[in-house]
Amino acid sequence: MRSLLASNGGNFAITAALLLPVAFGAGGVAIDVTNMARARTHLQDAADAASLAASSGLANKTMTVDEAKLAARDFFKTQMRNWFRSSQTEEQVAGETLAQDLDVNVSEEAIPGNGTRYTVTIASTMPVKINGLTRLIGASDAMVHARSVSKGSTVTKNALSMFLVLDQSGSMGEPTDQRDPAANCADGNKAAKCYLSKMASLKLAVADLFGQLNNNDANKAYVRTGAVSYSTAMMEPSALDWGTSAAMTYTNALAPKGNTDSSGAFAAAYQALGAHSENETHEKRTGLTPKKFIVFMTDGENNYYNKKKDTSGASDNATLNSCSQAKKDGMEVYTVAFKAPDAGKKLLSACATDSAHFFAAENAASLIAAFKTIGMNAASLSVRLTQ
Repeated sequence: MRSLLASNGGNFAITAALLLPVAFGAGGVAIDVTNMARARTHLQDAADAASLAASSGLANKTMTVDEAKLAARDFFKTQMRNWFRSSQTEEQVAGETLAQDLDVNVSEEAIPGNGTRYTVTIASTMPVKINGLTRLIGASDAMVHARSVSKGSTVTKNALSMFLVLDQSGSMGEPTDQRDPAANCADGNKAAKCYLSKMASLKLAVADLFGQLNNNDANKAYVRTGAVSYSTAMMEPSALDWGTSAAMTYTNALAPKGNTDSSGAFAAAYQALGAHSENETHEKRTGLTPKKFIVFMTDGENNYYNKKKDTSGASDNATLNSCSQAKKDGMEVYTVAFKAPDAGKKLLSACATDSAHFFAAENAASLIAAFKTIGMNAASLSVRLTQ
């Protein structure tokens, strides 16, 4: 017995036997922590997408509360399905169950202006299986949790001022590919008179943009708009005014003529929006400082400057200088190139706030869609994640 106790020949084997389960368990824990973090991230992303989808639908008045709850579950299920490896695995079945058990709550609150503020709260819990190595140290399956809260309102609380800078040069009289229903032409008639002109399409597009603003400011308490056009030189602008009526009337009166010089018109829009009196006008009515937008559109390229032919790019440079100042002052600049040549697209792309603010419209339908998108973005329904 004394000899056995004094022997150390088997120490390594005994130590290894004792420590191996712990080592394997630690390795398993590291793997499981990573897996749980990934599962938590995907679960949170799915919850965020679901809550934003529901809030957007409610804020845009395209869904009832019950429909928004169903949409939330569908978005959540789709997001989780994209994460799971196969649509036929056990994980997919688990994802379907998660969507069914998703806790979706929608609360409503009346706000000034006959509007409603919606708060969508989503909570979900998902089990994460641990591997066999972790089970060696007595651990059991884990749970990860996600919660998302988003808010949206059916009226905007943001004051805004918008100035349109519109091309009315002679090329705006050219026909588009969109047939004019008022022309009363027989099917197959290819005459130019049977199609909407570029100018007619522009007027429809502006009406659509203003419609988005009017939907959120029926009482003309938050939105001010103005417009200025240009051809060989800047035309007399329509000053900023409450609502959209004056700027729409100005736009509807535009007639194509002349060449192209955008520099004076863009500078006028920037100066009108940047005037201190514009902020004061809003603050007196609502107490809010307005967001400011310039919407700059052309179908051509600058070829005149100060009523003289321009071969040096002086008009482009002057326009870009005003663009830079506007963006530096916090104004959002949207630009729309309507079937414009490369030089026109280059100018408008450089002038825009970023690539998402630049639209290259190659036909009447895409022009109208671009202006509608700008209107929706400017109306700013304030859908956002809050938690």
